[in-house]
Amino acid sequence: MRQVNATLSITLDGVVQGPGRPDEDTRGGFTHGGWGGTYNDQVMGMEMGRSMSKPTDMLFGHRTWTDFITAWGNRKDDNPFTAHMNAATKYVCSRTLENADAWQNSILLEGDAAGTVAKLKAEDGKDLTIIGSATLVRDLHAAGLVDTYQLLIHPLTLGTGMRLFEGPAPLTEFELTDSVTTTKGVIIARYTRK
Repeated sequence: MRQVNATLSITLDGVVQGPGRPDEDTRGGFTHGGWGGTYNDQVMGMEMGRSMSKPTDMLFGHRTWTDFITAWGNRKDDNPFTAHMNAATKYVCSRTLENADAWQNSILLEGDAAGTVAKLKAEDGKDLTIIGSATLVRDLHAAGLVDTYQLLIHPLTLGTGMRLFEGPAPLTEFELTDSVTTTKGVIIARYTRK
C-alpha cells in the first residue's frame, strides 16, 4: 500500500493560497500572491531536496497541475527539482480535464478524487506526494487518505486567502516526527498520522 504525503507552504493564520508568485492564484480577489518567496533560504532548499530525493509519484489537483506545467514542464536547466518534476509519474485528479497529455508522464484520474486516490493508494507502487493542491488535500484528508503532512509554516499572517482547512475537518491526530527551522524563521514540520 502506498502512502499519501502532502507538502504545503502555510502562514500562521492557515493561508495556503498563492505562495509562489503574485499571479499564481488570484481567485476570490487574492492580492497577496508570492508571499513565500522572501522566506526561501539554503536550509529550505536542502530540506526540500531531501524530501524530493525519495522516489515518489506525484499527485495533483487539476489547477495546480496546470500551473506546474508552466513552472516546471518546459524548463531545461540543471535544477534538480526540474529533473525530478519532469521524470516523476504525475497523477492529476480532475472531473473536467479531458486528458493529461500536456505534461510528460502524467496520468488523468477522472471522477471523485477520494475514490480514485483510494484505489491508487491500495495498489503497489511508489508513495504519492502532493505539493500544494489544497482543495485536493482537504478532500483526501476528509476521506482519511493523507498519511503525512510536511508543512512549511511561514512567520506571517495575511488575514485573507484560502486556508488549508476551511470548514470542518474530521478529528485526526498526528505525531510530529521531525522539524527544522530555517534562517528566516520558517518551521518545516513533518507530521505522521497516528
